[in-house]
Amino acid sequence: MFPLTEENKFVAQLLLSTGTCPRCIFRFCGVDFHAPYRLPYKELLHDLQKYLETEKDELILEVSNPAPKKIRLQELEDGTDDLSQNGEGGSSVGDGSADSKNLDLTVCNVCLGILQEFCEKEFVKQVCHKVETSGFEFTSLVFSVSYPPQVLVREHAAWLLVKQEMGKQSLSLGRSDVVQLKEAYKWIMHPLFSEELGVPIDGKSLFEVSVVFAHPETVEDCHFLGTICPDCFKPAKNKQSVFTRMAVMKALNKIKEEDFHKQFPCPPNSPKAVCTVLEIECAHGAVFVAGRYNKYSRNLPQTPWVIDGERKLESSVEELIADHLLIVFKAESFNFSSSGREDVDVRTLGNGRPFAVELVNPRRVRFTSQDMKELQQKINQSSNKIQVRDLQLVTREAIGHMKEGEEEKTKTYSALIWTNKAIQKEDIEFLNDVKDLKIDQKTPLRVLHRRPLAVRTRVIHSMETLFVDEHHFRLCLKTQAGTYIKEFVHGDFGRTKPNIGSLMNVTADILELDVESVDVDWPPALDN
Repeated sequence: MFPLTEENKFVAQLLLSTGTCPRCIFRFCGVDFHAPYRLPYKELLHDLQKYLETEKDELILEVSNPAPKKIRLQELEDGTDDLSQNGEGGSSVGDGSADSKNLDLTVCNVCLGILQEFCEKEFVKQVCHKVETSGFEFTSLVFSVSYPPQVLVREHAAWLLVKQEMGKQSLSLGRSDVVQLKEAYKWIMHPLFSEELGVPIDGKSLFEVSVVFAHPETVEDCHFLGTICPDCFKPAKNKQSVFTRMAVMKALNKIKEEDFHKQFPCPPNSPKAVCTVLEIECAHGAVFVAGRYNKYSRNLPQTPWVIDGERKLESSVEELIADHLLIVFKAESFNFSSSGREDVDVRTLGNGRPFAVELVNPRRVRFTSQDMKELQQKINQSSNKIQVRDLQLVTREAIGHMKEGEEEKTKTYSALIWTNKAIQKEDIEFLNDVKDLKIDQKTPLRVLHRRPLAVRTRVIHSMETLFVDEHHFRLCLKTQAGTYIKEFVHGDFGRTKPNIGSLMNVTADILELDVESVDVDWPPALDN
């Protein structure tokens, strides 16, 4: 059954006469079910012409701009139809000549050919070839399309025309009654892509195929809006043009109808050429790998150590881990994060520090638990400076557990401390009885270049001492996350109060520091 009703007939006649394609006519007639859009274009045009036939096979429509035009509705003898331009913005069906078999159609004055040439199987195969040669692993995909902003202007012009003519018949057409171009295009393309690639279309898929259209011929269609609504178009660093779809839409919602009519033809003129495909892109959403790492070197930073553009050490924890992940996941780049960080000369022992790596645009994403074990083993065999455990794939949301623990959980440290005065075992035993000691730490001098100046209150939950000799002892501390341990020992020129030096009435310094545990129950422990 043809999707248009008698009430739609007037709108369909009006739009067809001004150079609008059948699928856009469906959109303006509010056809919101998918099947009619998916019919082959020739079939659509044939059925529409047949539906609009008059007894005389000819229909004359009056439109205010441009002048009255004719559209001949005639079915060709061989079953095909030819639509060739007949004056500015008008179109007529051919008379069955040789050219008619090639279906040399007028480019739609609204969608600029997007719902014509780019709904054909040849174009689908072109996009799918790009997908298949991109090297991405995927089991579903999301399809997105970006069309030139001038389509919005042309759609607005066609809508004003139809609205005006329908008003003469006491009928109305709201802007929201028109089916969105992007929606109609997806209705047509989704089943074609799914069939060609053999995977479902899923709006939640991490794998995205995007098509970007451009139409240089009509790029100036939007420019008058910049003069009438200048406040809608503000330059942005990452935009080549101020005439973005959002800005144009904002301006169209603001401009008065009479001002629009003065600046832009209603109906819009028919272009000479269809849109061009600016790019076909494939991209996969980031995947996340988490685990815990141990650091055994006192000469290894967590992240690359660069000062004034000069690299100080040849490697880092993040590179020793992430470089392997980049290769295996075939990702473009990565972002490394962890539950806190240790200084370059601090070891991380015990069950390690939780970390997560965001792998950007990975081409390989399917990994079994055995694959992850083998990857973990490969990382561990590549260096004696670090070891990784509990390596696993996680979700973006799960990383929040790690960041929560960065400030809220406790951490345990072991420090070798030197004192300027000779001490005995009895001189340090009182520290074992100190519980939940509150200290105020002004941002340490050594990190002031990258952290704001502030006074932070932290809690030393407990301490345990081990006498070494008259100038050395070991101190085991359990503290609130975010405590600066070195500064708690030496005082940082009085910026941390109280401190070990002030508690013992000595000058104290820290010689070695180890992180013994980071009490964050994430990621889940695995049977390694």
